[in-house]
Amino acid sequence: MATTLNVRNPRAHALAQELAARRKTGITEAVIQALEHALERERATIPLAHRLAAIADRSLAKAGPNPRPVTEADRDTLWTR
Repeated sequence: MATTLNVRNPRAHALAQELAARRKTGITEAVIQALEHALERERATIPLAHRLAAIADRSLAKAGPNPRPVTEADRDTLWTR
């Protein structure tokens, strides 16, 4: 059984009409394509915490087995170049 989607928002209707016109398709097909595309992007998004953890892991791997702690002098040289 199909469920009806009824959006009563003038801006949403105008956007759907514009997209349909640009793609030379009907409004329903334009909305379906836009929603599929948005869901694809959402599903492909990696959460920020996971991206940061990967960066930290790569940094630790580059540091080697016994990394030397960064001193205040080391930090100062980064800002005075």
